[in-house]
Amino acid sequence: MPKMKTKSAAKKRFSLTASGRIKRKHAYKSHILTKKSKKRKRNLTQTGYVHKADEANVKAMLNV
Repeated sequence: MPKMKTKSAAKKRFSLTASGRIKRKHAYKSHILTKKSKKRKRNLTQTGYVHKADEANVKAMLNV
């Protein structure tokens, strides 16, 4: 049986940490930025972690 391919979209959007958690970026930071406050844009810049409920799905997409 051939190897399972990693989902390309997931590969581009998520990365694994050394402890096994999954890092992600925040949404809503790509366009229409003029109406968003500086504080909101600054907080969207920082990375977050995938929620526990979604970790299994993301790991399946990444073949981890």
